[in-house]
Amino acid sequence: MTLEGRAAAVEVLGTLALVPPKLEEFQFVKVKVEGEIARLTLDRPDHNLLNERMLAELAAGISTLGERNEIKLIILDSAGKTFCGGIEIGEYTQRRVFQLLDAFHGAFAAMLDASKPVLVVVNGPAFGGGAELAALGDLVIATPKARFAQPEIKLGVFPPLAAAVLPYLIGPKHALELVLTGETMSAERARELGMVNWVVPEDELKKKVDEVAAKVTAQSAPVLTMAKKAIQASLGLPLRDGVRNSMKVFLNELAELEDSQEGLRALVEKRAPKWKNR
Repeated sequence: MTLEGRAAAVEVLGTLALVPPKLEEFQFVKVKVEGEIARLTLDRPDHNLLNERMLAELAAGISTLGERNEIKLIILDSAGKTFCGGIEIGEYTQRRVFQLLDAFHGAFAAMLDASKPVLVVVNGPAFGGGAELAALGDLVIATPKARFAQPEIKLGVFPPLAAAVLPYLIGPKHALELVLTGETMSAERARELGMVNWVVPEDELKKKVDEVAAKVTAQSAPVLTMAKKAIQASLGLPLRDGVRNSMKVFLNELAELEDSQEGLRALVEKRAPKWKNR
């Protein structure tokens, strides 16, 4: 399709897709906020396949909740037996596939740009776009039921996001293996490669999620944001540039926080810090 054709398709078909849905209007992503934790649950039977609407809801949910000062952690999980079966492409014509890709880019950009830590919980297959969702989580908990794959090569295409992200996470050789073969790997193998932080039995999943959430939310909200910012901004940079970037955040932003001063006082006074989240 030519650029003119794409522009025409977006102009005719893309108007509604450009309007971010409000949280109360979500159809395929459930939203639940409890204190300092926001939970987004993929809920589109039967396999949580990602269509334009679901991707738009995911992007809007992460962006909206990430702007709330009281939120310290966003949890992304799923309803049903499948975490996410990937992008639903069967119903999309050549004209409409650009809309789908735009929605896909918006959702994953929201994951990358989220100011709050994102904990992804995988208790079932995560294929294609679902595996990429998990890969973009800051922290990932999986059960033995989780399986990960980038099967796009078997359909005559390749996963553009995974092709860029996986080499950072697991190294080029393992990334090439996953993308070029399309083979499925276990949760334990994903943990060995660095895509997953913890693998726990299904009956211990809730306990582990609560445990990790408690450890994260016990910290200062703005410090969590700055720590994540420093790490992500250093990815791909030479070591010296990464250190320089991290120190810039530390000296120019962190030092101005009341919480950083409170943390030092609490250490000297041998007590638990009382965060003001500012």
